[in-house]
Amino acid sequence: MNITLRRMTPADSGETVDWISRQYGFDRNEVAWWVDNLHFNWPLSVKAVDGQGHTVGLLNISDYRIEEETEAIVSEQPELLRRLNALRYTAVFSFIVTEPYRHTPLNHLMIMDIWDELQQNYDFLFVPVMHHLKTHQYWQRRGAVEFFRDKMSIYYLIPFQSNKLPDNLLAQN
Repeated sequence: MNITLRRMTPADSGETVDWISRQYGFDRNEVAWWVDNLHFNWPLSVKAVDGQGHTVGLLNISDYRIEEETEAIVSEQPELLRRLNALRYTAVFSFIVTEPYRHTPLNHLMIMDIWDELQQNYDFLFVPVMHHLKTHQYWQRRGAVEFFRDKMSIYYLIPFQSNKLPDNLLAQN
């Protein structure tokens, strides 16, 4: 597999909008607003490029807050939200790999490219996954723990070894 990984910059925002719009069928203008306003962490986002210079994967990280993804948690689990927001976290906003590279080591290589930085700088990784997507087991194999769900998605967190969450954090769920 002749793939190059590189960190993204705001110059990659147009391509990100195109990829997210195509992959999930979301309105392009809405996705552009998300990319512009939901605190994308470009230095932690990873782009995979094949030997011909074609993008084959995008892992977009965002510093947006849990309540920006699910307003339901504000009224349904306000104490849990308060406790999570007291910790340091960042989120997987979108993780897309082109069809020929799915079920290959590429997704693992992409996430591992930033794993050490995530572990060193955050208490957990926030991973929202829409119900209909097939990536729930992928994230669970990486240690994801469900902490909330609403009509749209299941919300996971991946605690990091060096920054363990309090034992009773998820006791209410």
